[in-house]
Amino acid sequence: MQEDEIDLRCPQVVADNAAKGLRLRQQFGRGGTEIGVARATELKNREKLAPSTIRRMVSYFARHEVDKRGKNYGNEQNPSAGHIAWLLWGGDEGRAWALELKKKIGNAPDI
Repeated sequence: MQEDEIDLRCPQVVADNAAKGLRLRQQFGRGGTEIGVARATELKNREKLAPSTIRRMVSYFARHEVDKRGKNYGNEQNPSAGHIAWLLWGGDEGRAWALELKKKIGNAPDI
């Protein structure tokens, strides 16, 4: 499969999760880092991501799965910082998309 045959833009639901994360971060003043905000902005705008970015997303989700056990995770009225950060990276759908895409791109270099 050719590199250019693989769509490196996230699905709309992932973009929507990232946009929600950005809104919640602004509203509550917590969640995510500057890297997470940059990632959310790329996802929200459905930019074509580099293969290395997809691999970083997979790593992020693997490291932060534990955040789902935190207090107020998923609480829409008072979301935890971990919940907001998870959304910045595309949420559960972002995780599933990144994992699936990583299988296709493997160790493909950035272009």
